[in-house]
Amino acid sequence: MTALIEARDLSKTFTLHGRGGLELPVFSGIDLAVQAGECLALTGHSGSGKSSLLRCLYGNYAATEGDVRIRHQDHWVSLSSASPREVINVRRHTLGYVSQFLRVIPRISTLDIVSEPLRRLGVAADAARSQAAQWLARLNLHERLWHLPPATFSGGEQQRVNIAHGLIASHPVLLLDEPTASLDADNRRVVMQLICEAKARGAAVVGIFHDDEVRRAVASRTLDVEQYRKI
Repeated sequence: MTALIEARDLSKTFTLHGRGGLELPVFSGIDLAVQAGECLALTGHSGSGKSSLLRCLYGNYAATEGDVRIRHQDHWVSLSSASPREVINVRRHTLGYVSQFLRVIPRISTLDIVSEPLRRLGVAADAARSQAAQWLARLNLHERLWHLPPATFSGGEQQRVNIAHGLIASHPVLLLDEPTASLDADNRRVVMQLICEAKARGAAVVGIFHDDEVRRAVASRTLDVEQYRKI
């Protein structure tokens, strides 16, 4: 099997410039490689650095040391040295991310939000909206909400919009930060099935799953981030 995302000797330390350059070490020396069709679950207590690691893998946080590489269109791209244009291209075509929180432009309808990743890939508006509707229906979001902005939705409804937006483009690499947070049991099962389907099509998945049932259902193996904490 081929690895689609790798990290080598990855370390992260935050520097608080407003507090005289105080350094807050997070983790040090993480190595990982996730293959096509595999899901790596990040484990560890709250504050162990799981979400920070995920953001380093996405390129939102610059690693203090080490490198993150993504298999992108038949070649490796180092997120540590890639230009902003390259990072945008990798995210558009290869690297998907579902965060814990929905961040959208106000007054944009839910249907347009979910279809936006397909539009950026050149899919026609009607076809992209049709696919978005299928995803929203699969995630049990009522049709009456599709043409409304999601700002006033419940936490669970917003999370389902978030998941549809993050998964619709079928990226080869997926980063999932507690995707089932705020979801009821029925919708957790839907998301578990979607993750398993992504693995079956050959996606490499890295995720944080605090729900034990979800983690057992989707994870191929685990990585305990706690053991890499910098003291």
